[in-house]
Amino acid sequence: MRYDDSRKVVLVGTGLVGMSYAYALLNQNVCDELVLVDIDKKRAEGEAMDLNHGLAFSGSHMKIRAGEYADCKDADIVVICAGVAQKPGESRLNLLQRNTAVFRSIVGPVVESGFKGIFLVATNPVDVMTRITLSLSGFESRRVIGSGTALDTARLRYLLGDYFSVDPRNVHAYVMGEHGDSEFVPWSQAMVATKSVMDICEESGGRYCVEEMEKLSGEVRGAAQKIIEAKKSTYYGIGMALTRITRAIFGNESSVLTVSTMLNGEYGQTGVYVGVPCVVGRDGVKQIVTLRLTEKENGKFASSCDLLRETFGGLGLDR
Repeated sequence: MRYDDSRKVVLVGTGLVGMSYAYALLNQNVCDELVLVDIDKKRAEGEAMDLNHGLAFSGSHMKIRAGEYADCKDADIVVICAGVAQKPGESRLNLLQRNTAVFRSIVGPVVESGFKGIFLVATNPVDVMTRITLSLSGFESRRVIGSGTALDTARLRYLLGDYFSVDPRNVHAYVMGEHGDSEFVPWSQAMVATKSVMDICEESGGRYCVEEMEKLSGEVRGAAQKIIEAKKSTYYGIGMALTRITRAIFGNESSVLTVSTMLNGEYGQTGVYVGVPCVVGRDGVKQIVTLRLTEKENGKFASSCDLLRETFGGLGLDR
């Protein structure tokens, strides 16, 4: 990775998720150069033109253009939002096998370009696709990051902030595990300011209760499906989440974000990519934050990890 002042992102996949991310990058002036790569080169060129026409209205001086995998050579971050959609009646494993083929066609050329930066993956199922990126790239795991449960955690904090009538930025709670049905909220570690939400519920005289909070975690889990039913797909939220992770990397912020990373003994788990609170900075995942989970929460986390390991194992990929 370069340590000069230039900040270069190559985005692979100019669909709705990719372009929501690109639009957020532009509006927040997160990088200096953005290169769009897509199998449909004409689309990438059109998207670059459209974004460039908005530069005059932004506070940004980004250079935006369509490009090739060779442009990854001096990039700081390669963000992968490309992938194939699930066909009606198609199994999850078959979809994964098709997406693995897509990732082979992406990760190989990126690495061959001489890329030495950080992979940031958004393609679903994100935990498994990030693990696939690790296998195909041969990179250190700290430099291969998935968006994980970053968006789920933001959704949770928004809902808890609304429930307790406080600014979501003062709510400290995480969604952990798979970005999917087996994710869970470790309520034992959820705080408003520095006060446990369990204590707040206990002292509220019935105004707040754990059962209601559990409903909120269900809302978080079902949020994507609800949005998909209403508007066919989700993209703004994940675009903003990817932008937040990108900012943490470029700013060397050491921010705690629930990204998908490889566990090597943390929480008693190994060899699995999963969403956990991580310290994120210029070199990727600097540290995994290990929360003190209850026995029940540890069980939920182990089940989620088992599911992800089993899914990845079915692909027959070995690092």
